Amino acid sequence: MGDEYLKRKKILLVDDEAELLRMVTDILVQDGYTEIRTAGCVNDALRICREWGPDFAVLDVMLPDGDGFMLFTKLREIADFPVLFLTARGEDEDKFQGLGLGADDYMVKPFLPKELTLRLGAILRRCYKEESPLVMLEGSQVDFERAEVIREEGIVSLTAKEYDILVALYRNAGRIVTIDQLCEAAWGDNPYGYENSLMAHIRRIREKIERNPSKPVSLLTVKGLGYKLKVL
Repeated sequence: MGDEYLKRKKILLVDDEAELLRMVTDILVQDGYTEIRTAGCVNDALRICREWGPDFAVLDVMLPDGDGFMLFTKLREIADFPVLFLTARGEDEDKFQGLGLGADDYMVKPFLPKELTLRLGAILRRCYKEESPLVMLEGSQVDFERAEVIREEGIVSLTAKEYDILVALYRNAGRIVTIDQLCEAAWGDNPYGYENSLMAHIRRIREKIERNPSKPVSLLTVKGLGYKLKVL
């Protein structure tokens, strides 16, 4: 867990300079990050955010179809994840505006690669605490180290797909995880066509973690969007 868990966080890079996107991607990959996507404009960033659900974003201020401050506000309407501004605009008023909106940090180009990875890592460690192997739910406990659910009646094992789905839900505990995101977590980069299979796995997970699977209180359906895990 620890830093290994943080290096699996999904990072969205937004900048209209393709060369800079490639450079920052290479820097993060060399530092061990494995889930990175890029966007060159506001519209692409919003689409990726809705479809992919990033855990962290690095935003430029100057974009072809808007600015990073406006994008930050729109991203906050979709989800609440940490944001670092990385931009050539180094005036104090720009820094104050970005930080005043609620950004976690503000860096000015040009930058040192090590400074970027250190600042990004510090934000991730602050915002995402180390995953606990034992998660408390209303009617059970999930032991992620053993892939088991502990109930009053005894212990039941999770299948590999059930485990993958529960991990994705737990990493976003209290937040909506879309159907596409859950299918991708369980079936990889080509998750389309698995919606019915996902529903079947959700039903079996509820049978294992809920006191009354017909009236779930821990694994909730958010109609038209996806699912949400409520932990204690």
